Amino acid sequence: MHDIVNGLGAAAVFGAVGVVLLLLGVGLVDVLTPGKLGHQIWVERNRNAAVVLSSALLGIGGIVFTAIMYTYDDFGKGLAATATFGLLGLVLMAVAFWLLDVVTPGKLGAILVDPEPHPAVWVTASCNLAVAAIIAASIA
Repeated sequence: MHDIVNGLGAAAVFGAVGVVLLLLGVGLVDVLTPGKLGHQIWVERNRNAAVVLSSALLGIGGIVFTAIMYTYDDFGKGLAATATFGLLGLVLMAVAFWLLDVVTPGKLGAILVDPEPHPAVWVTASCNLAVAAIIAASIA
């Protein structure tokens, strides 16, 4: 029974860190795109914004999952590693977004809030997932 209680406590703490990182991911995508992201997705039903946000959330989730599975057996070190790798993933996703914006025509932020589907959204989403996969592989 003691193991179950300890496991529940650890899951709750790791889960809370994961949720905070996901919320930071939402905030990051919101900052990188013009207007309010929530309005774009839930009111305007903008698929472009939804695809990019979804890719960021899946990427961060993958990083958090990998960090929990493969970092330190010590709870404190594992928790710190999970938070640190998650934050690194967010920073690198933002840098990759900026670099992609620099080397491609148009402005990605404007494209993401355009109501018409745009192929650049899939490139941006793929970039998010690729950055997350690189971070996850470096952990494992």
